[in-house]
Amino acid sequence: MKQFIMATFFVATAAVAFGQQKDRKSPHVTAEGKGIKVVYGQPSKKGREIFGKLEPFGKVWRTGADEATEITFDKDVTFGGQKVKKGTYTLFSIPDAKTWTVILNAKLGQWGAYDYEKVKDQDVVSVKVPREELKTPVEKLTFTLPGNAVVFEWDDTKVSVPVK
Repeated sequence: MKQFIMATFFVATAAVAFGQQKDRKSPHVTAEGKGIKVVYGQPSKKGREIFGKLEPFGKVWRTGADEATEITFDKDVTFGGQKVKKGTYTLFSIPDAKTWTVILNAKLGQWGAYDYEKVKDQDVVSVKVPREELKTPVEKLTFTLPGNAVVFEWDDTKVSVPVK
């Protein structure tokens, strides 16, 4: 009986895991740098106009695809000039043509930004940073961690948040 229960549990767990993978539309990747890790769904441009169209200006975005992007700091940092304790946070952003708002939120395990309004009271920091226009579009959303910043690029946009 114990073996039957364990087998049933295993099959149910595998089915749930498979179902979640099936709902994903983009590959999930990890960017790691000195004391920082970002886990995100990596959407592709696929010829689409991204910012201001697919991702509207002034509306909160999960800063990735599928599950909301998560960022982990292995020690206390200064993120965009604001103190943040070590830990894992959900990373959201609000695109704009000139200045982006980048948000760290304490609520983990979110799917997209659909419930952001319900959890925005759990924002840890919100920083405004300039948008840099890229001359050559980037096909896939890409995070890099050069050591002194969290940088993400997609389409014709580059956003960089200083980290110390």
